[in-house]
Amino acid sequence: MFKKGTKLYSIITGSCPKCHQESMYSNKNAYVITDTLKVNERCSKCDTKYRIEPSFFYGAMYVSYAVGIAFAVAAFVISNLIFNASLKVTFISIVGTLVVFMPIIMRLSRNIWINFFMHYDESLVKK
Repeated sequence: MFKKGTKLYSIITGSCPKCHQESMYSNKNAYVITDTLKVNERCSKCDTKYRIEPSFFYGAMYVSYAVGIAFAVAAFVISNLIFNASLKVTFISIVGTLVVFMPIIMRLSRNIWINFFMHYDESLVKK
């Protein structure tokens, strides 16, 4: 389920959606704020162009909303239902979760968005 050749592998690792050989990002650490959204121009292994068109990743904002809601629901379930926290503490935990995981949410949404349009090609791996 989580091996090379699957979309889930590319989404979680942030690797090239066509060859899964290298990271799409110039810096693998999402918490380097200046490099969080810096995407390489092309894959050095298969020469896939990541920016298909100008403003390509604007569509990732819609995906980011859904991913953010998923993180917020997870924070709610953990804090309110599991730890029986008060409503104020639950709200603070949701906001804290969204702030702390913001770079991860942004990268995940970009990974999901580009994987809508590009598919793994095994022939590129053998080159």
